[in-house]
Amino acid sequence: MSAAKKALGKPATEMFDDIPVLQRKWRAALRPGERLPRYEDVMLGSLGRLADHIALLRYDGTLELSRSGRYVQTWLGDERWDISVAALAPDCATALIEAAANALDEGRPHLANAHCVRDGMVRTYDVLALPTTSRWGTTLIGAYINERGTQYNLLDAIFSATDDAVVSLATLRDADGQPFDFQVVHHNKSAELILKLPSGSLLWRRLGERANLLASPDVRELLLAVVCGGRGEQLEIETDGRYLRLSATAFADVVSLTMSDVTALKRRDASFRLLFDNNPMPMWVFDAETKQFLSVNDAAVQHYGYSRATFLRMRLPEIWPRDEWDSHSEALECIGDTYRSTRNWRHLRADGSEIEVLTFGRRVTFDDREGYLVAVVDITERRKAEARIAYMAHHDGLTNLPNRDYFQERLKQALDQAGGKRVGVLCIDLDLFKNINDSFGHPMGDRLLKEVAERLRTVIRGTNLAARLGGDEFAVILAADVSPNEASACASLLIEMLSAPYEIDGLELVIGASIGIALSPGDGLTSEDLMRNADMALYRAKSDGGGVHHFFEKEMDLQAQKRRDMELDLRHAFANGEFELHYQPLVSIVSDRISGFESLLRWRHPEKGMISPAEFIPVAEDIGLITQLGEWVLREACGEAVKWPVDIKVAVNLSPAQFRSRNLVQVVISALAQSGLAPKRLELEITESIFLAETDANLATLHQLRELGVGISMDDFGTGYSSLSYLRSFPFDKIKIDRSFVKDLAERPDCVAIVRAISGLGRSLNITTTAEGVETEDQLDWLRAEGCNEVQGFLFSAARPAGEITQLLAKFGQRASRAA
Repeated sequence: MSAAKKALGKPATEMFDDIPVLQRKWRAALRPGERLPRYEDVMLGSLGRLADHIALLRYDGTLELSRSGRYVQTWLGDERWDISVAALAPDCATALIEAAANALDEGRPHLANAHCVRDGMVRTYDVLALPTTSRWGTTLIGAYINERGTQYNLLDAIFSATDDAVVSLATLRDADGQPFDFQVVHHNKSAELILKLPSGSLLWRRLGERANLLASPDVRELLLAVVCGGRGEQLEIETDGRYLRLSATAFADVVSLTMSDVTALKRRDASFRLLFDNNPMPMWVFDAETKQFLSVNDAAVQHYGYSRATFLRMRLPEIWPRDEWDSHSEALECIGDTYRSTRNWRHLRADGSEIEVLTFGRRVTFDDREGYLVAVVDITERRKAEARIAYMAHHDGLTNLPNRDYFQERLKQALDQAGGKRVGVLCIDLDLFKNINDSFGHPMGDRLLKEVAERLRTVIRGTNLAARLGGDEFAVILAADVSPNEASACASLLIEMLSAPYEIDGLELVIGASIGIALSPGDGLTSEDLMRNADMALYRAKSDGGGVHHFFEKEMDLQAQKRRDMELDLRHAFANGEFELHYQPLVSIVSDRISGFESLLRWRHPEKGMISPAEFIPVAEDIGLITQLGEWVLREACGEAVKWPVDIKVAVNLSPAQFRSRNLVQVVISALAQSGLAPKRLELEITESIFLAETDANLATLHQLRELGVGISMDDFGTGYSSLSYLRSFPFDKIKIDRSFVKDLAERPDCVAIVRAISGLGRSLNITTTAEGVETEDQLDWLRAEGCNEVQGFLFSAARPAGEITQLLAKFGQRASRAA
C-alpha cells in the first residue's frame, strides 16, 4: 500500500546539518566559569528558518511549554503556550521530557529521537535539547524538532512482516442476495508463499475460477458460514504434508481470512502425545486457573487407581491430604513457567492410601487453555528406605535399642532442656555374660542380649531412654528431674529384673548386672562428663563383686585422674630411662650362701621419687607397656648376672602379656645371646594366671623355654584354685611358697601344715622349694625344720641396686666361712 515517503520540508541531509550548527552555537555562547550559556546568546539572534522548529521549555520544578514555532505546533497538534509539557500529546510529551531531563542532568545539549504515529503512518523525529540560563533565574531549554526523511505505513508494515497469510475477500451474491462466491481484493506476500501460487496470480481472482486451496469445499463452507453467521470461524486442514489453521472474520460482505502454518506445532503436539501417553511416569495436565484435570496418561491412571473418566472430573486438590491444602495452594501461587518440588508432597490414591511424591512441571497450552504439564515421581519406597537407614544409623542392629550415637545425642538434648534440673545416667554391665558366650556360643549370647533389651524396654519408658552401647554394655537416661533415691530405686529394680533367670530353648540362664550412676549437674554438666563419671561408678560396682549399683563420687575422679597421669608418666618413663632393676638375694638354707637373685623392677620418678611396682605394674599391663618393659628387664637382668660368680642365678618374673605376644622364646634366646649368660643360670618365674587362658599354647612355650636349659619357677604357690593340677601339667624346677603362709608360721598351725605339705611335695617331685617374705629367725628355723630348700626376705636383705651386689656376695661369703 505505502512505501517509504519523502518527508515534507527540506531534504534529509539539510535537516541533519541544523543539529551541528545549533550545538556549535551553544558551545560558542558558553562563557568561562559558567555551567550553562545564557538564553539570549543561544536562542535569540540569527536562527532564521530554524525558529519554526524551536519549542522553548521552562523548567522551574516542572517542565512547561513557553513558546513554540509553527512546525512544532503542527507536530504537537496543539497551538497553546504556557502549559505543562505533561498536558501535551503523550508521544510528543515523552520525547520532550526525556530530552530535557538528559540535557539538564548532563549540562550540555542532548540529542534524542521520537517515533510518532500520525494517520497510520510512523514518523521519526530528531529532538535536540539546548539547556540555558535566563536573567529571570529560571532554566530555559530550547528544543529543536524536525522529521527525518522517511515514513512508513504501520498497518502495511505489520501485514508485510507477518509469516501468517492475510487475504481479504469480497462476497459475491446472486440475484436472490445469497452469497455464492468470493473475490480476492487484497493479500500479503505470505499468502502467495503459503498457497504456493505465483506472484500476482491471486489478486482480483474469484475463488471459484481456479483450483487451489482456497477453492476447496471446506474453505468455501467456512467462508459462507462466516458471512451468513456474522461471527468468526476456524478450520484446520492438511495439505501436501502440511497443517494449516484458517481463521475467518466478516465485516459486512468483506471477509478477512488468516492462514497459519501449524505443521511444526502439530508435530510437537504429536511428540508431546507420544511422550505423554506412553510415559511410564505418571503425568497429567491441569488447568492453571480452575485446577481441573485436563488430561492424564495411562501411568497416572494405574498408579493412582482412579479411572480416566473419574480423573477428568476431578480437581487437583482432591488428591491432596486435607492438612496439606494450604501449603499446596501456596506453592502453586508461587510457580512460574517451570517448577520442581522444593519439598516432598503427599498424594491420595483412590483406595485412600497415601504416597510421597516429587513433582516437576512446566506451563503449557492444552486445548487452547493455559495449564501445567506435571510429572510425578513416587518416592514412597525410597523414603521408607531412607527412614530405615536413618533408624539403623541410630539403633543397634541386634536389639533394636538406640545405639551409642543416638544415646549421646539424646543425652545432650536432655541436658540442654533440663534447665538446672537433674538428669541421670545409668551405665549397666552384665555380670557373667562372658560365661554364657564361652559355654553356649555367641548365637545364644545374642539371643540373651535381645531378652535383656526387651526387659529394659518394659521398664524404661516416656522421656527416659535405654540404649545398648556395645557388647554387654547398656545405658539409661533418666530425664524427668530424677532424685538420687529415684535413681537408686531404678537401678535396684533393673538389677533385680535383669538377674531373674532367662529361659531360652529349654535352658535356664542366669546372669547379673552392675550399675554405675551419675546425676547432673553435680556429677557433670556435659554428656561426656556424665558418661565418664557413670562409667567410673560402674567400675567401682564391678570391683565390689557385681550385682550392685554405685553412685559416682569425687574420689573416683581423683583416682581416675591419678591413673591418667600415671599412664602418661609411664610412657615418658620408659622413653626417658627412668626404670631400674634391684636384686633381692635367694639364700640356700643348707649352705647359708646366696644361690641367686630375683630381679625386681623399680621406677624412679624425677619428681615423685620411687613408685611402688604394685601401683604401676597393673597400669603398665592395661596400657600394653608391660611387654616392652618385660623384654627390657630380661635383657638388663641377663646383662647384669653375667658379671656375677658362675654359680649365682638370676630370676626374672614373666607376665601373662609376654606369653600372649608369642615371641617370648625368641626374646629369651636374644637376651641370653647378647649377654653371654648360660641358660642354666636364668630362672623364669610365672604365676598361675598363665594357665588360665590358652593353656595349650602357654604350655608349649614353657616346654620350649625348658628345652633351652632355662629354669621355670611357680611363684606365689598355694594361693590359687588348682595349683596341684599345674604341677601335673608341667614339671617345674622350683615352687615358691607365698609370703602369706610364712608370715604366721610361729602363731598358726595351719600355716605350718601348709608349708610342711608344700616342702614334702617338693621333695617327692624333686622340685626346689623357696619361701618368700622371711623376716625373722623364728620363721627361718621353722622353714629349716620343715625341709624348705631356699629362702628370701628382709631377714637377709631387701632388694638392692646392681652396684651393691658385689658387697652382698662378699658379706654372705664371710658369713658362710664363720659358719663353717
